[in-house]
Amino acid sequence: MSVQTPIEPPGQHEPAPDHKTAKAEAKAAKAYAKATRPWYKKKRWWAAGLLLIIIIAAAGGGAGSDDSKPTASANTSQVSQSEKPAAQEKPAAEKKPEMTSGQKNALKAGQNYLETLPFSKAGLIQQLSSSAGDGYSKADATFAANHVDADWNKEAVEAAKHYLDTMPMSKDALIQQLSSSAGDKYTRAQARYAADKVY
Repeated sequence: MSVQTPIEPPGQHEPAPDHKTAKAEAKAAKAYAKATRPWYKKKRWWAAGLLLIIIIAAAGGGAGSDDSKPTASANTSQVSQSEKPAAQEKPAAEKKPEMTSGQKNALKAGQNYLETLPFSKAGLIQQLSSSAGDGYSKADATFAANHVDADWNKEAVEAAKHYLDTMPMSKDALIQQLSSSAGDKYTRAQARYAADKVY
């Protein structure tokens, strides 16, 4: 009777995977998990989205600034030219906000005033919001002045011409009248700009 040696199942005596093979398999598994991850969980999409938000915020940041500087120096013209590309990157789908009825009416009233008389921005807000004027809320009047699309320097020049047509005034007196809080309420820079144009 012959003795048979038991047959071992295959793979029982295979050498254990070494450290390099295990490391490579872990790396491959990680790469596969990364490749199959949804697009919104990938870092590059979040970075691109954050960059887009920053560009939009930077482009919209200067929207509420005052027009207090009438003449553009070399530095300001360079700044405005460098800001143009950022403004062009705004999404085309961006819509103007819906206006309330008070804002619409105040805007129409502001446009009517500017068609007949020259006004400063502060003067127009006062006229629209004053109880002796139109009686709009200060918020609606400010909204109208911000959206009436006026050139405040041009308005100051028109006011200066009107003063000189009706009464003789020195250049300093004209600047004082245009910029006074009891007068036309133009900024000092706008008043100087207008006086330089008419004198």
